[in-house]
Amino acid sequence: MEARLRGNPGALATLVEMERTGGEPDVIGREGGTGKFIFCDCSPESPAGRRSLCYDREARDSRKEHKPAGSAVEAAEAMGAELLTEEEYRALQELGDFDTKTSSWVRTPAEVRDLGGALFCDRRYGRVFVYHNGADSYYSVRGFRGMLRV
Repeated sequence: MEARLRGNPGALATLVEMERTGGEPDVIGREGGTGKFIFCDCSPESPAGRRSLCYDREARDSRKEHKPAGSAVEAAEAMGAELLTEEEYRALQELGDFDTKTSSWVRTPAEVRDLGGALFCDRRYGRVFVYHNGADSYYSVRGFRGMLRV
């Protein structure tokens, strides 16, 4: 793993940014076929440095007033990470109890996004829930978790 990180300064920079913004990244597995290590934000709650964001740039641009500082998709791309899919989020929840007081945007299927919506997840009552909201919504307790394959 160390050799992979040393050979990929961009990945190392992504991990530094994940840590700086409160994600507490850790290795959660290896990708079948490629053997890549999978890093994911493992902070108990959605990373504090990545909250109050709407879903994507289109949603942010569509707001007439009270625009958020940014969007989850743009922030993830800028740091070199990916938003988790719903399936990846559920797999992460098998490793512990995450987002019991916060929620995290997840990668939204095009057919939902095309209708103006976006998906987010959390854990309540010992279960993982998937919800929808307008992609332009943002809340102080909603952020996103990033994933990186190295």
